[in-house]
Amino acid sequence: MSKFFSEKYKDLIPYVPGEQPKDMKYVKLNTNESPFEPSKKAQEYALSAAKQLELYPDPDCTLLREKMAALYGIDKDEIVIVNGSDEILNFAFMAYCDNKTPAAFADITYGFYPVFAKINNVPYVEIPLNENFEIDIDDYIGINKTIFIANPNAPTGIALSLDKIEKIIASNPNNIVVVDEAYVDFGGESAVKLINKYDNLLVTQTFSKSRSMAGARLGMGFANKKIIQDMNTIRYSTNPYNINRMTMAAGIGTIEDNNYTINNCKTIIENREYTIQELAKLGFETLPSKANFVFTKNNKFSGEYLYKKLKENGVLVRYFNKERLNQYLRITIGSKEEMDILINKLIKIMEEAK
Repeated sequence: MSKFFSEKYKDLIPYVPGEQPKDMKYVKLNTNESPFEPSKKAQEYALSAAKQLELYPDPDCTLLREKMAALYGIDKDEIVIVNGSDEILNFAFMAYCDNKTPAAFADITYGFYPVFAKINNVPYVEIPLNENFEIDIDDYIGINKTIFIANPNAPTGIALSLDKIEKIIASNPNNIVVVDEAYVDFGGESAVKLINKYDNLLVTQTFSKSRSMAGARLGMGFANKKIIQDMNTIRYSTNPYNINRMTMAAGIGTIEDNNYTINNCKTIIENREYTIQELAKLGFETLPSKANFVFTKNNKFSGEYLYKKLKENGVLVRYFNKERLNQYLRITIGSKEEMDILINKLIKIMEEAK
């Protein structure tokens, strides 16, 4: 770093996204993207919006919020639109955490949480998952901290039931509970229905996974109107034009074409269960997943070995070289064809190692 870099960031370790190598064509199962293209209506609307890029976009995302409100059965003023759900997560650290109110999240969860805490100079505690990689809700009852829960969790894919989420929310009435639902459309149960029951709940979701728009950067937050006002105060103080015209238009098209999303999610769930079964035949142990990925290990091979061998064979998966995680691979669920390639490559790798 340069000599001009602020001392306050000298120890900052940035979030590391999944690798994007360009040296060959890979079967890309490492960043939890959708194997399906965006809906045709999303593509058409984005193309049309490109004709007006000389104009600023609507900072309130009015039409998109109206479409989403109708879909979710809530008021449009209970929704904020953001540049990927990462943006609203950062907003939440900015708005609801400080030296008097630390953040709390699992020790094994989305890797951006500690980064957001550190860049915002927020103290935080990491609460260990139990031996089964599950959140023990008793660890979160009445802890007087701003709580961040990825549900389903990443990289494990394990989901908490809504009644357990509600116990955590209810037991922390003086603190915000952020429920990060990036993967909820693949079998989890959303907490959006609770936003008018609890004034301390903020739910985040994204178009990146189930709605095939990772490249567009579109996310949203759901909460009561006062919480949304907080989020908009931060948003308007940083970047009021945070959603470009093409992304906003694509989002509207995606919502209007919601059956496309539903059907794609069903296919991914089917492919996930198929993959888990095929992995089991090869001796893999896979955690129960409600996401568009699986977290799996084979006790006869190290996670690092399988990751490297798969990459050599043109298949990218995610490997975490950290304690408790380094035996596992996180594998995105793609098309049936892609999952068959994965399985066949694993068979080849394991046979060659004999």
